[in-house]
Amino acid sequence: MFFDRELSWLSFNHRVLQEAGDPQNPLFERIKFLAIYSSNLDEFFRVRVALYQQLERIEKKQGGSAETSKILKKIRSTVIRQQDLFGKIFTKEILPELKKQGIRLINHTQVNDEQRAYLISNFKDRILELSKPISFEQEGGPFLRDRELYFFARATDREKPRDEHYYFIPIPSLSLERFVELPAFNGNRVIIILDEVVRFFFPDLFPAELVRFSYEVKMSRDAELYLEDEPGQDMVRKIINSLPKRKTGNPSRLLYDSAISKAHVKVMRKSLGLNRAEMIPGGPVHNFNDLFSFPIGNDEELCFEPQEPLSKLSEKETKDLFKTIAQKDVLLHFPYEQYDPVISLLEEAAVDPQVESIFITIYRVAKESRVCKALAIAAKNGKEVLVFNEVKARFDEESNIYWGKELEKAGAKLIYSFEHLKVHSKVFLIKRKENGSIRRYSYLGTGNFNEKTSLIYADHALLTKSDTLGRDLERLFDFLRDQREPDKFNSLLVAPFNMREGLNRLIDFEISKAQQGKKAEMTLKMNSLEDKKMIRKLYEASKAGVKVKIIVRGICCLIPGIKGMSENIEVISIVDRYLEHARIWKFYHGGRPMLFLASADWMKRNLSKRIEVGFPVRDAALKAQINHLLDLQLADNHKGRKINKTQSNSRIKGKRQVRSQRDFYRFLRDT
Repeated sequence: MFFDRELSWLSFNHRVLQEAGDPQNPLFERIKFLAIYSSNLDEFFRVRVALYQQLERIEKKQGGSAETSKILKKIRSTVIRQQDLFGKIFTKEILPELKKQGIRLINHTQVNDEQRAYLISNFKDRILELSKPISFEQEGGPFLRDRELYFFARATDREKPRDEHYYFIPIPSLSLERFVELPAFNGNRVIIILDEVVRFFFPDLFPAELVRFSYEVKMSRDAELYLEDEPGQDMVRKIINSLPKRKTGNPSRLLYDSAISKAHVKVMRKSLGLNRAEMIPGGPVHNFNDLFSFPIGNDEELCFEPQEPLSKLSEKETKDLFKTIAQKDVLLHFPYEQYDPVISLLEEAAVDPQVESIFITIYRVAKESRVCKALAIAAKNGKEVLVFNEVKARFDEESNIYWGKELEKAGAKLIYSFEHLKVHSKVFLIKRKENGSIRRYSYLGTGNFNEKTSLIYADHALLTKSDTLGRDLERLFDFLRDQREPDKFNSLLVAPFNMREGLNRLIDFEISKAQQGKKAEMTLKMNSLEDKKMIRKLYEASKAGVKVKIIVRGICCLIPGIKGMSENIEVISIVDRYLEHARIWKFYHGGRPMLFLASADWMKRNLSKRIEVGFPVRDAALKAQINHLLDLQLADNHKGRKINKTQSNSRIKGKRQVRSQRDFYRFLRDT
């Protein structure tokens, strides 16, 4: 028995929406949760729903199963319910709260003379240029671009009222700010959404016509690149040639204002060549991911209490990181602690005459990446710099290609994506000559080399001089360099080579102990749990009496609490100010607990079709830190939810309030 993957993901996004509806969260944070929900859902339709629609088209042509159509119907009905809740939270809770704070969101009919003059002076020319109406009557019919906003409008000739026409009117939210602050009025800050600015200029956009109605719509299109297998083309060239197709991919959803009449929905649907299943009713405003830029000001009471990243190392330890790491393993916890030691180590290595080489895997990097800048300096200084650049990181392809070219210019050796295997590991290896011998310094992490997302993604990273781990990493980079399959990894669990086998072995050990009547338990934390083979193994462990506790952020296809199958499995999920991104696997192991951190979720793609790295934490003090975090998260009764048979996302209860992200920060600060 398994939860459906897509419905489980929608249940996760519902947990995000619950945070937007939680009055205990500060107002601006609630607005940001609405933005996160909207952004998540947009990507879901562009990727997952688009895939199912492709499958549905194939199945219909072949006269096969209708299972895909059933899933799409369930997705549609679930999304419609959530969209309704979203609208209620925004209109009945957020807008009144903004008003209490002296922030008024007005429409185009409420603009006063001073504000009118401001709009004409600052926006008229740009709106007339960027919002030219698209007639339904144009040759080939109208075309709506991916993720862009439009008004669906009906206009009549001013002289001949019976002469009517339909239009799509672009709302240029990708070119102009979505929220415009107007001159204040009566002591209130006044904000108008760009959509209403476009409506304000309708008389200028339609000098000979009168707009009878206008409703907002948004198109989502298939975001898969579908790389062409062109002879002689490398992966980078294929991706560059395919990126423009995202704007013109097959439609996956037209989100429209539910106030549009059925007759006019039909007019719009037929003009775009869509079927009914691709039409999703929503509220009067779309693209709420733009709420990230809502100009709420600097009022600290409207935001979460500041948590400045802590300094992990002393000034003395930071001055010579190689010496520091040689003396002890360093475990970093982002965003609770600063990302600086990672960048500083690479910057130090770039100019250190004893460093001979730096090997690294790149998946998603910051736009102004200090990591890549350090690698470029190292290459210019004559170091051997080997970079595996995964250019198939969805939506980050262009950034990765840019940095790949910059590093090549600096003299680094670049290896780009493999055809059928994605590299998702987050590791680097520095080889340094010390006293005539090569020493290996390793970085192993659960998150990307991205100093920007390190401020909002909860991840862990190990800096170590362990020769065993360093040699294992060298074997991995040998494979990435020439695809020589490694004979053996001594300490690392590396997908697709030995990770699945290693996890099965660890679970089987717990099963054997439970069958002997001894204590057997495991705690597993991940973003997604979808791989059916691993879920069956966890069911097997539960039946044997192993106590299994799971912390999963997103997809969970395992059904907990089923008698005779999963009654010994508990699953919780935490949604709070930081994105829970770390993967942690803890096994009791007969009283000698084994603890791994990893880049991999338990999904088929991660365990079988990606390069992923799981690494042991052996230092007792460092293990204690991770154990304390797990204890806090399992007890979190402020932001934790139970995953149950009905996926109702009920809150965890407890006498003493535990909020794991806040409490772990305080633990690190005070120890």
